[in-house]
Amino acid sequence: MVARNRLPPWHEEIRLGNGRDVLIRPIRPDDAPVLRASFELLQPDDVRAHLLEGADAMGVDQSRRLAHPDTRSEFTLVVSEQLPPGEAMILGLARAAMVTGSRDAAFSIVVGRNVTGMGLARHLLRRLARWARGKRLQALHGDIPEDNGPLLELALSMGFGQVEGADPGFVRIRLPLAEATPAAEIDAGA
Repeated sequence: MVARNRLPPWHEEIRLGNGRDVLIRPIRPDDAPVLRASFELLQPDDVRAHLLEGADAMGVDQSRRLAHPDTRSEFTLVVSEQLPPGEAMILGLARAAMVTGSRDAAFSIVVGRNVTGMGLARHLLRRLARWARGKRLQALHGDIPEDNGPLLELALSMGFGQVEGADPGFVRIRLPLAEATPAAEIDAGA
């Protein structure tokens, strides 16, 4: 019998449309310096700035904070090369955090310019929704730059709806988690 090469929970190897193999996995503390170095390559720029709360660049404290999520209320995945944490270039980041005083989680997704348009946003949104459902949350919401039509169309095709509450220049989208969303291949029991 041949032993299978099993990956830890929330780890997944996928092949992108360009033939590149990547690893999707939870962020680790060793990723902080690499995240800081590669953050400039991630887009959309508006979301990057929104994630950094208006800062121009990621500082040491911010990268350390992102690389040490509070697992009780936050979940952060990275898309990386298939190298050890701290060595692998980060090609994308998806983060969800519970909103204080509600049963919602807010999310942000940024991907590298070199892997844009290869299905990573859809894949990462599915993973964030799965995490939020596992936490028994009611909804997942995020702010998308209003000029990012492709991402907005993707979210709407996955069952997200537009709601009020976005910052200027953004559109807020929300996915109710109690309902099945077959278009997103996310079911209520997942």
